[in-house]
Amino acid sequence: MLEICCGSYYDAVQAASGGAKRIELNSGLHLGGLTPSLGTLELVKEHCGIRTVAMVRPRGGGFCYCKEDFEVMEMDTRILVSHGADGIAFGCLNPDATINREQNERLVSIIHEYGKEAVFHRAFDCTDNPYRSMEILIDMGVDRVLTSGLKAKAVEGTALLKELQAMYGDRIEILAGSGINAGNARKLMDDTGLTQVHSSCKDWVEDPTTIVNSVSYAFGAAPNERAYDVVSEEQVRKLLISIGEAGETGL
Repeated sequence: MLEICCGSYYDAVQAASGGAKRIELNSGLHLGGLTPSLGTLELVKEHCGIRTVAMVRPRGGGFCYCKEDFEVMEMDTRILVSHGADGIAFGCLNPDATINREQNERLVSIIHEYGKEAVFHRAFDCTDNPYRSMEILIDMGVDRVLTSGLKAKAVEGTALLKELQAMYGDRIEILAGSGINAGNARKLMDDTGLTQVHSSCKDWVEDPTTIVNSVSYAFGAAPNERAYDVVSEEQVRKLLISIGEAGETGL
């Protein structure tokens, strides 16, 4: 299974056209991914024919959420699953980098109430102890964990990913993400025993109004400072071929 990280309706169209069968739908990918709009979700579900896990993350930064943040997360979770999201990606931590059991359990309860998938995102890679954290998530009924093996890139976390899969893979789905592309995905899967990978398949599109009159809204590094990131249909196809999962388009 290849999951494509999408930041827009356009991205979802490219992912589906490239043959992907599941996406993680976000906004604000340059901040690590934030909650998508309801309009984006509804257009994706209406036109893309693809399983859609919606991100619930109200702000950038870390994963310690105050009362107001979490009230928004609860409401967004209920709204998104009731409007067609097939799952929700979320993750709440305590200041000491342990799993915030109360907050996560409340989100899992809402998600499962609607019969959808509960996916703990890469907040897992910021936890204090991956083994204890995985046990807690399993006990809470989380369906899947997205992780890079506590490293910046998944290929750097190969050893831990392999260990987590061997220890917990029969009780929870483990999805490897961060830095995965057509050149490394198959080897990572072979080395770890994982059967699911997550990739952004990123390309850049220039917007000439990004920097004008000494006013800049740039977030990309050179040479992409006048551009924004998108999913590349071609890269999705290449990645699917590399892992032996090329198939029919979703559109």
